[in-house]
Amino acid sequence: MLPVMSSNNWFPTLFNEFFNNDWMPGTRTTAPAINVKENHSEYVMEFAVPGIKKDFCRVSLNAEGNLEVTIENKLEHKEENKKEHYLRREFSYSNYQQVYVLPDDVQKEHIAAKVNDGVLSITLPKMAKEETKKIQRQIEIA
Repeated sequence: MLPVMSSNNWFPTLFNEFFNNDWMPGTRTTAPAINVKENHSEYVMEFAVPGIKKDFCRVSLNAEGNLEVTIENKLEHKEENKKEHYLRREFSYSNYQQVYVLPDDVQKEHIAAKVNDGVLSITLPKMAKEETKKIQRQIEIA
């Protein structure tokens, strides 16, 4: 079983389509692209985080044993040139937080994370089913 994203969809699609149109535009939010790989000894989740420093990423296990991934885009305010102005500005800065339900065979005390070349990689080592236990901890990003 691969890691699964948990979500709450309180409103049916009809409401989402009604409120997200040209007359009443929705907010511009984006989630990072995610790859999930599996081999005989581990799962690896890869999040596209171009330009994000490791200090702005948090990976942890919550009280239910689910994986929480938080990515904050911290916008540094810089002085802009008063002689120039933007005709179009599409860079967006938003935060991302998601909870993932982990498979039962993940060895939670050995989960590791690192940021390298714009990719946040989270390694989830597998264990035997009988070793399963709940663990809550903060995961340091290398």
